[in-house]
Amino acid sequence: MNLTMKKSKLLIPAPLLALGLLLTTSACTAPAPQNASEASGTADQSDSIIGEWTMTTLEFGTGGELQQVPFSGQIIFTDAGTVSVQAMNPDTTAPDTPYTVQGYEAFYGDAAIDADAGRFSVAVESAAARDLIGQTLSRNFEVTDDTLVLTPVDPSEGWRVTYERATD
Repeated sequence: MNLTMKKSKLLIPAPLLALGLLLTTSACTAPAPQNASEASGTADQSDSIIGEWTMTTLEFGTGGELQQVPFSGQIIFTDAGTVSVQAMNPDTTAPDTPYTVQGYEAFYGDAAIDADAGRFSVAVESAAARDLIGQTLSRNFEVTDDTLVLTPVDPSEGWRVTYERATD
């Protein structure tokens, strides 16, 4: 039996070939999901707080009457489980508080996030107001879209901070 194979050319237009190559390399280089919630397309509430947030308002007051004060700042929650806070009152002659020195607040430490309770705690390792070092600070949080609102666990402290997710 004599079998001969006939050679044939496969002609693919260059634009179609380029598109196929692009789709193939894109599919091969897509990042793998990091966890089960990412693979399923749903985000855990604790994941939603991770990132850099820019302060939009800081309010103080008692009896539910909060007044906006002129602060600016940011808070950063890392994947590694740390949080850092910086906030500044433009009035450098403002009296010191348990959290501020010359109108500046800064602290850093390991964070524990309880998404179900809407609460996180930070074990302060470093702070501008040195008396904070060694303390554990707890805050309520709520993330809605790209807005983060922090409130005290003890409502009598009378404050609320609102942040917007920082974008690149």
